[in-house]
Amino acid sequence: MNTDETISTFVTFFRDRGHQPVESSSLLSPPGDPVLFTSAGMHPLTPYLAGRPHPLGRRLTGVQRCLRTTDLDEVGDDSHLTVFQMLGSWSLDDYGGPQSLRWGVELLCDGFGLQRELLYATVFGGDEQVGPDILAQQTWSELGLPVELLGPEDNWWSNGPTGPCGPDSEIHVWTGDGPPSGSPGTDSRWLELWNHVTMRYERHPDGSLTPARQPSVDTGMGLERLLMVTQHAHSVYETDLFKPWLSVLPSLWRTEPRSTRILADHLRSAIVVIGDGVRPSNTGRGYVLRRLLRRALTELWRGEGGTSLSLSDLPPDLVQYTAARFGQVIESSLVSDVLAAEERKFRELVSRGRSLLRRLYPSGRLSDEDYEYLRDTHGLPRELITELLDESAELTQQPNQPG
Repeated sequence: MNTDETISTFVTFFRDRGHQPVESSSLLSPPGDPVLFTSAGMHPLTPYLAGRPHPLGRRLTGVQRCLRTTDLDEVGDDSHLTVFQMLGSWSLDDYGGPQSLRWGVELLCDGFGLQRELLYATVFGGDEQVGPDILAQQTWSELGLPVELLGPEDNWWSNGPTGPCGPDSEIHVWTGDGPPSGSPGTDSRWLELWNHVTMRYERHPDGSLTPARQPSVDTGMGLERLLMVTQHAHSVYETDLFKPWLSVLPSLWRTEPRSTRILADHLRSAIVVIGDGVRPSNTGRGYVLRRLLRRALTELWRGEGGTSLSLSDLPPDLVQYTAARFGQVIESSLVSDVLAAEERKFRELVSRGRSLLRRLYPSGRLSDEDYEYLRDTHGLPRELITELLDESAELTQQPNQPG
């Protein structure tokens, strides 16, 4: 299945089971939410998960655009992205966790053709406040999936320090060569695919838990990871979703493969964030956008063309493709103007950074305190300083040319 067919199969499956589709909301999280951006499909539904009646009923499904920067250093590997689309289903005090798990296996195996023997479930194993999720463990056993019990750092979900929370159960799929081995907790080739959360509790400011006023089920599955698995791709970047990007960037800028992946990811993210009304700044959401663009420029200038390469060469077609993919309407010229202005500021910062490093740290050796000083006082991020130091070292090692 291609991307559109995959989305349609997911939504249709849940519509046939009484779920009403909800439209994707902005990346900008609702007032009072503890995160800067919507990072999970449930964020726009927080009031309804807490008990407010939803106008469409108790069973919902949809595709929500999300952005996460917690795994920023992992971007460029096979499965991590900053902006992505989350396939979701929700039960607002309707059916319980076991039904959600049963439908999950049915859809993955019968709808998307995954082999049951390549699936593995993880379940909350309990902590000092809540016991193991026995119900989920029993359900998985009935479905024939192996189960691994893990702690709250892996299988407990919460929407911040207070509010709705509860144990979650995750479906992992084997992505390695050869037969499956180990478990999700011991072998990274088990890819986390679909998370099923049973929101049974409310956490209070003192850390205590009480039963939720409205028990709910919240599930989320990354569209890009699902495509990677169903299209038998080695990475999310090899799916049809990324084909427009990966068929253009390598010849456009001639960067290394990992840098090309980072550029595709960060520029997609920037387009979507700009499309939701954010502009680069030194604080809040604007700083996230600024950091993404500067990381993209750092990767771009590692290419063969160095700093002669420019984001202004980004084709407008990629801007329009990405915006449409995330349900947005945006002028390509607006995105180009934002990228050009931020690139100009970053070029000035790089020039100033070279001068500062030569003057303040001629030895090229910096302590953690030095990095903090350069970041806080001069706005130089650590990754840029590292790049400039490497650049200086390479120049120093070059042999002198005869006069």
